[in-house]
Amino acid sequence: MSSLHWWRSGDAVTHTAALVLLLMSVASWVVMLWKLRMLQRAAPDIARSQAAFWQAPSWDSAASAAAAFDRDALVLPLVAAALETHSPALAPVPLASGSLHASAAARATRLLRGALLASIARLQYGQVLLATVGATAPFVGLLGTVWGIYHALTALAGSGQISVERLAGPVGEALIMTAAGLAVAIPAVLGYNLLGRQVARLEAELEGFAHDLRELCSAGG
Repeated sequence: MSSLHWWRSGDAVTHTAALVLLLMSVASWVVMLWKLRMLQRAAPDIARSQAAFWQAPSWDSAASAAAAFDRDALVLPLVAAALETHSPALAPVPLASGSLHASAAARATRLLRGALLASIARLQYGQVLLATVGATAPFVGLLGTVWGIYHALTALAGSGQISVERLAGPVGEALIMTAAGLAVAIPAVLGYNLLGRQVARLEAELEGFAHDLRELCSAGG
């Protein structure tokens, strides 16, 4: 049975389900390929940016040195937040308790936390789409299958001639939608899990760097 015949024999619901699965497949593959390229590039960039930062003789040179290796802007927001905390123009404001050190530490924590969340958001971009496709694509395919079987049974009942031979063809065509849903969902789930492991590892590196920067800022380095 040709794909053209299957398409022509379907109705609006079947066509809509097929188009939704096609869009899900294209979107998930685009996201997976893009994230794979970004994560492969981000892993060495984060290591080089941190090394360049710690080897720099001053804050200003450290920021420029880290930026030279940080092509995806994952480390630079943390450095910028630390530099803002360390800026003499932002002198610590006394707290109610009169502790200047606590004020500087609290400001460093607040700024670095915001920068860390922004960097993590960049790393996790697209993960929600992959999870959504992996969770919903099988049900979209199942919907197309159920509707296709119902449509076939209705057509056969109207003809008044129901037999196994006449039923096998339409039902087999409807089951294509279930297979299509699984074909879309399985790569998305695998991509989500494999890419998620890399994202978690890079997140841990960024969190460690943010912690070191907070300690440095709190100590007045």
